[in-house]
Amino acid sequence: MSVFLGTHQNRLDAKGRVSIPSAFRTALRARAKSGEPLAILRPSHLHPCLEAWPADAFAALTRPLDEMDIFSEDHDDLATALYADAYPFETDREGRILLPETLRAHAGLTDQVTFMGLGRTFQIWDPQAAEQRRAAARASARRMTMGRGPGNAGATP
Repeated sequence: MSVFLGTHQNRLDAKGRVSIPSAFRTALRARAKSGEPLAILRPSHLHPCLEAWPADAFAALTRPLDEMDIFSEDHDDLATALYADAYPFETDREGRILLPETLRAHAGLTDQVTFMGLGRTFQIWDPQAAEQRRAAARASARRMTMGRGPGNAGATP
């Protein structure tokens, strides 16, 4: 299975285009099916960043909608949150994508962007915000795993 690993930085051009790291492009192409977009780009619900979801992962994300009453407010809210600001993308010959202005504003992106691999997805951040997020995530992961040596696998920190 192709996963997104590592942290990479690239420049955002004046037109709002950025080159996706080659390792990420390779992973996207390995997962892409004919007739589907390479991936879906959307604002994160949790952080001031963008999320890129391969089409198959995005389909899995939206699957709970199929179980909901299509005329319920919950369905409408979730569908709006998932689809209204989602943008399918393909890369150009140079491996670039265009980041819509609304998404750039959500993530505070200006001239540099940081790509962070999260396994099945990746995120696009402002570089300073990305470093703060990585530091916070490492600290949280340390707290979650403290005291979980042999025999303490289920212990709570």
